[in-house]
Amino acid sequence: MTKIFLRLLALCAFALAGLQAHADTFPSKPVRLLVPTPPGNALDISARLLADRLSVIWQQSVYVENRGGGAGVPAMMAGKTSAADGYTIVVGPSSTVGINPGLFPKLPYDPLKDFDMVGGIYLGPIMLIANPKSPYRSLQDVVAAARAAPGRTALAFGGPLGTTQHLSMELFRHSAQLDVIGVPYKGSAAAMQDLVGGQVDLLFDSVASALPQIKAGTVRPLAVATAQRMPQLPDVPTVAELGYPGFEAVSWGGLMVPKGTPQAVIDRISADVRRVVADPGVREQMLERGLLPDGRDARDWLVFVDAEIGKWGALIRTADIKPE
Repeated sequence: MTKIFLRLLALCAFALAGLQAHADTFPSKPVRLLVPTPPGNALDISARLLADRLSVIWQQSVYVENRGGGAGVPAMMAGKTSAADGYTIVVGPSSTVGINPGLFPKLPYDPLKDFDMVGGIYLGPIMLIANPKSPYRSLQDVVAAARAAPGRTALAFGGPLGTTQHLSMELFRHSAQLDVIGVPYKGSAAAMQDLVGGQVDLLFDSVASALPQIKAGTVRPLAVATAQRMPQLPDVPTVAELGYPGFEAVSWGGLMVPKGTPQAVIDRISADVRRVVADPGVREQMLERGLLPDGRDARDWLVFVDAEIGKWGALIRTADIKPE
């Protein structure tokens, strides 16, 4: 028995040494950043910022592979079934990681069971904006109007059912206990066009979409759905400070790897990504696009993602939201 035990100890030591050696040499070949959305959006832009900086740090090619469509499921499955060696990193958005588990009863992947979290990249806050010719000058005006005429106030949102924009509107409706009309749009561009044109008076959309219009004076910002005020919009109050404590609604992007990736490799990726996100040039580019850099490490990001899955899942069940 003693010889068997010693042999097992030797095998374990050999395996651990092999894992550490793998981590010490990581990366020794190109690394893929798998993005579950088409090019051009905040997630894709952030992934490309990371790829450029990590390529320099690692002295290896880091490339972005976009696999859009299918509610992000094909990309997540490709990530789930990839080798757990750190050479495939999923750039996970709030839609496929935080919302899909509550929206699709038979989702073929589990973000927490099939992946290990690496850390955050950015937050994409949602905000409520108004047409400047409308009577709404504050969030309180919206609430007062909705309560004075139940079922008549329209709240548009810049995305189809099940998106962060939609769920943000639903979260506010439930938090304020309002009877309002939800007006969905297929995307931010069409929703913004109708808001500026006066076809709708109120819109829940991303700060990234609204910021250029706010700067141009073509829309009126009423409130942001972040925990604290945004540095880009210091005069715009948060929904929380206007009477709804704890209210927060943001889209986001973070990194994850297939379950079973060596911890030393995860730590290496996480540390280098934190270095990139903290870079003043990267932060400036994110802030200019209406994003908030998020430097949470693997442990804190896991806590955040778990809470987001729980929050949106509960809202989806309460509001009986079905995927389109």
